[in-house]
Amino acid sequence: MKKVAVILSGSGVYDGAELQEAIVTLLSLDRAGVQAVCFAPNIEQHHVINHLTGEEDLTASRNVLEEAARINRGDVQDLLGCVASDFDGMVVVGGFGVAKNLSDFAFNGAQSVVDSTTLTVLKAFGQLSRPALYMCIAPALLPSVYGKGVELTIGNDPTTVEVIEAMGGIHIERDVEGIVVDEAHQVISTPAYMLAQSISQAATGIENGVTQLVKMMA
Repeated sequence: MKKVAVILSGSGVYDGAELQEAIVTLLSLDRAGVQAVCFAPNIEQHHVINHLTGEEDLTASRNVLEEAARINRGDVQDLLGCVASDFDGMVVVGGFGVAKNLSDFAFNGAQSVVDSTTLTVLKAFGQLSRPALYMCIAPALLPSVYGKGVELTIGNDPTTVEVIEAMGGIHIERDVEGIVVDEAHQVISTPAYMLAQSISQAATGIENGVTQLVKMMA
């Protein structure tokens, strides 16, 4: 059975991993006969957002690994222990946690940096040419992981595209169901909730991405 590392950034779209994207990813991998192993960094979230009101909760603090454990029934491991050679591929789920916890892209744009543990793991998959799927805002990490010239999509948001291209990424516009495959870097990207207006729309692009990932792992 093929085995894929699924990287999460907390729990909840505004300050962690996008839950619907995560669940669709896990379901798609399971249906494809692939074993998913979830990971998250053992760090504190940048901040906590009340998902009912959209307001920051200045009195709260949460741990990314502990929050991510909510998504997969507690079965999530510390990203520090993720060894790329143990896996056939990788998926990085979207959500603002990617841009707030796994990196500071939400705040520093083209000058952003990726969390050191996260960057080490993501680069290890690239160095071994393990295929990887990045969704939603996660493709914004790709220039930091693969360097200039990596092809990707986050959909069509002009502001985000401009920042990613300033970082050295080559953006290719896609609709919500589309994917971009950079064969040279063995990396797939899809817009998911950067464009999706419903879970079914997000699911179609994610499922297409997982199908391509499984094909590339073969």
